[in-house]
Amino acid sequence: MIEHTFWHPVALVSELTDQPLGMELLGEALVLWRDAEGQPHAWADRCPHRGAQLSLGRVCNGHLECPYHGWQFDAHGQCTHVPALPGFKAPATHVAHTHAAQEAYGLVWVCLQADAVDGVALPVFAAETDAQLRKVNCGPYDVATSAPRIIENFLDMAHFGFVHDGWLGMREATAIDDYTVEPTPTGLRATQCKAWQPQSNVHSTAPAQVEYTYEVVAPYTAVLTKVPDAASVALQGFRESIALFICPLTPESSRVWFRLAMADFTSPDTKLQDFQHTIFMQDKPVLESQTPKRLPLDLRAELHTAADKASSAYRRYLKQQNITFGVC
Repeated sequence: MIEHTFWHPVALVSELTDQPLGMELLGEALVLWRDAEGQPHAWADRCPHRGAQLSLGRVCNGHLECPYHGWQFDAHGQCTHVPALPGFKAPATHVAHTHAAQEAYGLVWVCLQADAVDGVALPVFAAETDAQLRKVNCGPYDVATSAPRIIENFLDMAHFGFVHDGWLGMREATAIDDYTVEPTPTGLRATQCKAWQPQSNVHSTAPAQVEYTYEVVAPYTAVLTKVPDAASVALQGFRESIALFICPLTPESSRVWFRLAMADFTSPDTKLQDFQHTIFMQDKPVLESQTPKRLPLDLRAELHTAADKASSAYRRYLKQQNITFGVC
């Protein structure tokens, strides 16, 4: 499955402490843990001895210990200790099933197909290297729909005046001007996307016309950038970029994080997070109401207009990439 060759976010870095953590990715149960050097690891959540969940065990002297018989495994997955046979030296075949893991953007990322790691990069969040933007994570949110449905909603401006009335849009100004969509090596870019917004960001003081740029940078990752009219914002020089990172748990359920990059180094994290939380909590019930939960890639399955051309381009991109998880 092509999705096994991509990097996917699975947990906040802060969630992974000194104890194993059970997670799910692409329908597979994982255990996350840190070794003695603090490096993250992601393995199949199954002891190769008798199939117990390793996430119910513990980290002991930098090794992961199974809760059932106490077998211990080193950072490479090799069994190093069998308590029932103190003098036993486990052969090379006594190993746990390991995956690739790394940390970035305040999240732990996992690739299920380790031999693909060298050829596939993490999704790019360009704002991450901008020292003039402060980074804050928001989430996780568990959502009962597919990852592609959530990405498509993120790209959609036509819902602003209805789902986000009084915030990102208003019922009296719902027209969507023409905008440009072009393919990129990692997905697509939509530019000249304009919306009239009563409160476009946490520091808005007046309604304003706001121009967006959207980018899909991986099948389940998208980024928006916007610079509001300076006269409509209390904080001088405010600008922001927001990344949407999604872990596809199952074909019809997802875990979501937002990575906020903002020109604001004074507001508490909670102020920035609360605004994003408000917006996404408006989206969530609508997302979970959509049927089918998997995104149809046949453009004849649902109706489309020119206002939907970013989402239509996204569906074509997924089809070209041979994505099968979360689509129909």
